[in-house]
Amino acid sequence: MDTSSIVILDFGSQYTQLIARRIREQNVFSVVLPCTAKLEEIQSCKPIGIVLSGGPCSVYDADAPNADPAVLNLGKPILGICYGLQFITHHLGGKVRSAEKREYGHAEVSIVDPAIPLFAGLPVNLHVWMSHGDEALDLPPGFHLTARTSNAVAGIANPDRNIWAVQFHPEVHHTRHGTELLRNFLFNVCKAKPDWTPEHFIKSTVAAIREKVGDGHAICALSGGVDSSVAAVLVHRAIGDRLTCVFVDNGVLRKNEFFKVQENLCEKLGLNLVAVDASGRFLSRLAGVTDPETKRKIIGNEFISVFDDEAHRIAQQTGGVDWLVQGTLYPDVIESSSVKGPSQTIKSHHNVGGLPETMKLKLIEPLRDLFKDEVRRIGRDMKMPEDILQRQPFPGPGLAVRILGEITPERVALLQEADDIVVTEIKAAGLYQQIWQSFAVLLPVKSVGVMGDQRTYAYTCAIRAVHSEDGMTADWVPLPYDVLKRISSRIVNEIRGINRVVYDITSKPPGTIEWE
Repeated sequence: MDTSSIVILDFGSQYTQLIARRIREQNVFSVVLPCTAKLEEIQSCKPIGIVLSGGPCSVYDADAPNADPAVLNLGKPILGICYGLQFITHHLGGKVRSAEKREYGHAEVSIVDPAIPLFAGLPVNLHVWMSHGDEALDLPPGFHLTARTSNAVAGIANPDRNIWAVQFHPEVHHTRHGTELLRNFLFNVCKAKPDWTPEHFIKSTVAAIREKVGDGHAICALSGGVDSSVAAVLVHRAIGDRLTCVFVDNGVLRKNEFFKVQENLCEKLGLNLVAVDASGRFLSRLAGVTDPETKRKIIGNEFISVFDDEAHRIAQQTGGVDWLVQGTLYPDVIESSSVKGPSQTIKSHHNVGGLPETMKLKLIEPLRDLFKDEVRRIGRDMKMPEDILQRQPFPGPGLAVRILGEITPERVALLQEADDIVVTEIKAAGLYQQIWQSFAVLLPVKSVGVMGDQRTYAYTCAIRAVHSEDGMTADWVPLPYDVLKRISSRIVNEIRGINRVVYDITSKPPGTIEWE
């Protein structure tokens, strides 16, 4: 990325990704780093400002997530949020204590110093969202109070050091003027320029790929989804015919997808596409495996093995292949590598956590800094067809993470039929583009049923539909009852082997979007 950025140091807050999104919505690039990032890594991002996120711990705890205090002396504008305010207070000579009255949820904040640039144009009374059990008791030398609630300090500042902090969360929509506050930090304090646009991203990314690859050749792991398709078009713009796209049938694709994707991408995108039927190879490796992480690792390793084989074959025709293009997104990286300070890895993604150490190809991941909606905007700017850009996300491991328990050809066939019914009915109801993801899951649960006066003992199918902006959080969709009724009726009547349908009404968190 050749543009300057806002670096967000993550202390484990559930809202950290919202900070990144709110900043990017202002056409300013932001990047999330773990709070433990070294100063050299922070400076390599060319920060024009640094945000210290919230977090679930207390700064005075022995095991509290910590950043190098030297980050406060880099001379860059700093905005502390919640835990970030307490980190600043604690490390610069103030005092933080457990609050007598904790503040969670809606709160009223009075601005004490409306003249500071952070609060320019904001009303003196703010409706905000609080989430803290500690408070700043004594301010560090050189700092003054800028805002407060009836219970606690809500804002502090040291203009001479260009350090600003608030106890509330401006990134959440419950804070009514939060976006204006962040805009003030970006443009009044950091003097940012709103130049991180799709046009800029495309131009700089194509140039960077062209320089990286040089005269070499690349292959692209193309699934037919939004991410890999946009990645392929970007790389194709950079190196043209020296890119060969490889589409692999891993045995756990959706119904007829192996043929539909070939037709769609060759005709509409004009990409050089090689289709490889490796279904038997994948299914034999997955036989008997029930652990979801093991499934993902197997699929990741087998994908790369297939690409290595194809690269060798293509290399004989082109003189060599050095690069592998993948459509890895920011949420994939976050969930796989746990950049959230002390948080745990949620699950590994086949294109991030499943890569074997012995992989022969070097990676190009042009989208790894982007969220899904940003990828779609990039695709539109490159004039890609809407039916490709509006395709709902489909997991890299395919139906393998929607079949709980063992993967067998028979169970894959059952889920392919059920999933096809779900997608067909969601589209018929005009809901497909309004929903982030909608799909079927085959459970390793059999139950008794009755059909035609005869007893059945068959599998259970779960239906999942969620709303989301970027896959980091999601709310379940209250599908209309008539749509659910049609889906359920068709599945149990048309698919021999499934006799019960249930609906998943779990949000993320506490669940994940996929079941595995």
